[in-house]
Amino acid sequence: MIKIAIIIGSTRPGRVGPSVAQWVYEIAKQRSDASFEIVDIADFDLPLLDEPVSAAYHQYSKPHTQKWASKIDGFDGFVFVTPEYNHSTSGALKNALDYIYAEWNNKAAGFVSYGSLSGARAVEQLRPIMAELQIADVRAQVAFSLFTDFENFSVFNPDPRHADEVNAMLSQLIAWAGALKPLREKK
Repeated sequence: MIKIAIIIGSTRPGRVGPSVAQWVYEIAKQRSDASFEIVDIADFDLPLLDEPVSAAYHQYSKPHTQKWASKIDGFDGFVFVTPEYNHSTSGALKNALDYIYAEWNNKAAGFVSYGSLSGARAVEQLRPIMAELQIADVRAQVAFSLFTDFENFSVFNPDPRHADEVNAMLSQLIAWAGALKPLREKK
C-alpha cells in the first residue's frame, strides 16, 4: 500500500499547522487507497543545517539527521502543510528538506497551505525545491485563507468545500506515488 506522510511544516510557537494537518488526516484516513501518517518536523529537533557534507552524498553524521532520514525514507509521497511566512515557506520546512536527499527522490508531493493569501506564494517557492529533490509535485493543492478559514486568524474553521479539494489533491498524489514506485524499487 502507498504510504503518505502529512508533514507539518512549521515549528513556530502558537502555530496552526497541527490543526490543519489533523483536519487533512481525518479526511485522508477515510480513503482505502493509501495509508497516512502525520509527521511533525518539530519532533525531530533539526538545528539549522549542521551536516558537514552535502546531503547529496548520503553521508549523514548526526543522529538527528539519521532519525529524520529513516522516517522520510519509509514514505512513497508527502503532503506538505505549509504556512506562508514573508512570501515563502517556513525556514524550518526548508531546513528539513535540505537535511536529506536520496530519501526524497522519486516520490510525489502535494501541498496544503495557509496564510493571508492562502499560502499560495509558499507553494510557488516549494515547487522548484521539489524538482531539485526529484519529487514530482501534483497540480491540485489546497489553500486556506487566514481571513475566511480561521477565526481570529488562529482557530482553524475551514470552509467545507475544501474537503473535496483535499480528496482531489490526494487522488493525484497517490496516483503519482504509485507511478513512481518502479523507480524507487530500483534503488
